Amino acid sequence: MDIWLHINWQEMFIPSISIAELIIRASIVYLALFSVLRLLPSRQLGTLGIADLLVVLLFAEAAQNAMASNYTSITEGAILVGTVIFWSYFLNWLGYKVPSFQRFLNPPPLLLVKNGRIIDRHMKRELITEQELMSQLRQQGVESLKDVKRAFMEADGSISVIRQESQTNSMPKQDEQKVSGNF
Repeated sequence: MDIWLHINWQEMFIPSISIAELIIRASIVYLALFSVLRLLPSRQLGTLGIADLLVVLLFAEAAQNAMASNYTSITEGAILVGTVIFWSYFLNWLGYKVPSFQRFLNPPPLLLVKNGRIIDRHMKRELITEQELMSQLRQQGVESLKDVKRAFMEADGSISVIRQESQTNSMPKQDEQKVSGNF
């Protein structure tokens, strides 16, 4: 009965490994995963497919072991979480203060369609098929490529479209629509 009521306060709150080691491990793993995810094509960011979910779960498992080895205390968990939050905030702050670094954090929009013509090299770079692009355009009410003045892949994986001016429609219409696509 005593085992149910016994609380090991020392094990619960006193770290079993060095705090400096925890911070260094968490920093290295966070920055490595951030760099890997940043290099993936933008289409991976818009939604989470089955393959994407599997990658996230495997990253989480691998990162947990690399960051903390065998931590057991609440304090160690809090230090790891605090380190990850620090790096996330710091990178966003750095991107705000240093515009050239912001381009690394959030790349500029990538032109996919110009004056009704697909830019193949940009589509290949982002691994987008013409069918996927047309699906996104149809979801925005665009029937044909000739109706598209410009279409961009945004940093978050969505596609924004600027339509051609229509001479038959005298009512002003919204120039740009943004859709969270399947990319």
